[in-house]
Amino acid sequence: MKITLKDGSVRNYESPISVIEIAKELSEGLARVACAGKVNGNIVDLRQELKEDCTLAILTFEDDNGKAAFRHTTSHIMAQAVKRLYPNTKLAIGPSIEEGFYYDFDFETTFTKEDLEAVEKEMKNIIKENLELKRFILVKDDAIAFMKNRNEDYKVELIEDLPEGTQISFYEQGEFVDLCAGPHLMSTKVVKAFKLTAVAGAYWRGSEKNKMLTRIYGTSFPKALELDEYLNRLEEAKKRDHRKLGKELGLFTIMEEGPGFPFFLPKGMVLKNLLIDYWRKLHDREGYVEISTPIMLNRNLWETSGHWDHYKENMYTTVIDDEDFAIKPMNCPGGMLVYKSVPHSYKELPIRMGELGLVHRHEKSGALHGLMRVRCFTQDDAHIYMTKEQITEEIKGVVRLIDEVYTKFGFKYYVELSTKPENCIGSDEDWEVATNGLREALDDLQMNYVINEGDGAFYGPKIDFHLEDSIGRTWQCGTIQLDFQLPQRFEAEYIGADGEKHRPIMIHRVVFGSIERFIGILIEHYAGKFPVWLAPVQVKILPISEKFSEYSKVILGKFKEHGIRCEMDERDEKIGYKIREAQLEKVPYMLVLGQIEEESNTLSLRSRDKGDIGTMNFEEVIQLIKKEIEE
Repeated sequence: MKITLKDGSVRNYESPISVIEIAKELSEGLARVACAGKVNGNIVDLRQELKEDCTLAILTFEDDNGKAAFRHTTSHIMAQAVKRLYPNTKLAIGPSIEEGFYYDFDFETTFTKEDLEAVEKEMKNIIKENLELKRFILVKDDAIAFMKNRNEDYKVELIEDLPEGTQISFYEQGEFVDLCAGPHLMSTKVVKAFKLTAVAGAYWRGSEKNKMLTRIYGTSFPKALELDEYLNRLEEAKKRDHRKLGKELGLFTIMEEGPGFPFFLPKGMVLKNLLIDYWRKLHDREGYVEISTPIMLNRNLWETSGHWDHYKENMYTTVIDDEDFAIKPMNCPGGMLVYKSVPHSYKELPIRMGELGLVHRHEKSGALHGLMRVRCFTQDDAHIYMTKEQITEEIKGVVRLIDEVYTKFGFKYYVELSTKPENCIGSDEDWEVATNGLREALDDLQMNYVINEGDGAFYGPKIDFHLEDSIGRTWQCGTIQLDFQLPQRFEAEYIGADGEKHRPIMIHRVVFGSIERFIGILIEHYAGKFPVWLAPVQVKILPISEKFSEYSKVILGKFKEHGIRCEMDERDEKIGYKIREAQLEKVPYMLVLGQIEEESNTLSLRSRDKGDIGTMNFEEVIQLIKKEIEE
């Protein structure tokens, strides 16, 4: 039996051997930090026995799948602690998630944040006990009987939903047993640092029709230092919460009358329009034309696009003149109708159509989160119609555009190429052409990217851009999707050089993703301290008293003539109070105007970041601010 390792080396074995045994052969140090294995591309438990030729990678916490196994084990440790402290509690589910893990419980009594401390203390005991995790298998009927005997109703329900004959996996640590596919760590002692972070309500299986359970969130790391760094980031994230800052800075609000439907306030509209203006200038430069399609279209369109069958539960529908209509959840089908409205020649291609379309999608109330998860948002869509030969160059153009935008806002990012999923439409040949086109574009641009096998859209492969903000969090925003299928569904055509009809290929792409969500990210990235070009108010004029209001109004008018966004604080308050208020509003520049400034026709300038800059004349201040905006 040949085992090919990640570095390409090959090991030969005469008899079956487990992943953890191979890790120990390679290095005792590697075995200590191993979390899971990857065999022929599939994530497996460290206990997995290898019995035939395969490829093998040993996964540590540095790998996403290794991290998931580590945190999944921590969720079992937490569940064991809960069962020890509250024996009548029933177990639901407890997976790992992006930043940690959670477990849903059905408690007999109310569980509060104060109870977390007791659970954490018991978790430490379990970790010290160095309990080995053991895996065993039961057939369905035996598994049901086993969990009924333990009075675990939710686990029984999960098992009953599985097909007959299923081999059902369990993990045991000490007295605790859980229904689980794994993978898991070898022992509880590996979990060196953890923290329970929150308690929330969650419906069983995510349905409002089911019982509300108690969800406990937590996170874990191999080292205490890593946990401390993460908790510090959490604290920083709380300070930057866009919902809190959005209210304080007068940018947006969510009303009771419209859950998930944001209201943009005057300063928020300035910010939104600045992003839209920037978007329009870039797309005009890059040869895009802008269109606008109706917010509501009939059922026939959504049946043609496939949304009526595959996305209807997320769509808002109504009836007009006895005909079904839907509010658009995306812009693509309307854009397809625009393309088809006139005949096209190969000489016109590529055609680049942009649309700032307001789309609506039904999100569950529990998923709504400020501007990050809403029910209506402006998607900065564009659709490019082209020939096969134009794929690589058009993709490169989009990548360059996205890079320019993210660099402008100071974001680092990484790129992911997602390939053909199991459930997809279209021929293997189309998929190969599409995937190679995306790969060649990224290679030509010498961009680093990771392959995300099998995670493409059902109609084509895609490139996703994941932003990293100023405190290290990542956000998926830009995406480029290559689509052979929608033009086929809509029978889109162009006349080729041979005089025959041909089917165009389509790129779907967004840069901001959702303008609302992008604003939320920007608020948190900058902690509300927007760069001067983006600040809703760039200059705040602060007269020392009412006597200097006239001079202040003259200066206000001059700034507006130069296109500087400027406000004046005319309140009868002390100047120190006005300065503090302007600082809290995070205005980049303040002008303090009193008798000296009026008599000398000068301005006393303060910076949000540097404090008092000194006295300058009007032209010097304008030049300073305009230079910063241009840069």
